[in-house]
Amino acid sequence: MGQPVVHFEIIGGDPAKLRDYYGELFGWEYAVGDTASEAVSAPGNYGFVDGNTTGGINGGVGGGEGYAGRVLFYVGVDNVEAALQKAESLGGKRRMGPEGTPGTLVVGQFTDPEGHLIGVAGPE
Repeated sequence: MGQPVVHFEIIGGDPAKLRDYYGELFGWEYAVGDTASEAVSAPGNYGFVDGNTTGGINGGVGGGEGYAGRVLFYVGVDNVEAALQKAESLGGKRRMGPEGTPGTLVVGQFTDPEGHLIGVAGPE
């Protein structure tokens, strides 16, 4: 069995407006705080969506001024650095990471050979 998608993100320039939009559209509720890295979202401006309350996976809506709009998913891995190295060896390009707190949450991002941005997340 392959590795699962464990998190999604919706990032934009006005995260409060995006949270209002998706909250109204899908009934999402948020716990607003910090992400594992400021490369993902402005401090204090990331709205976590709890997958346990939605029946889906965990996610977040964030960003802020200067953050490029994107929709992104994260795949769960045991070791973010190893996953990024493998992505690079297969023709991908590292864009971020690893960043975060080892033992808690570490994230990274890469683009695949066609330029799609993908995230990886794990304990180290």
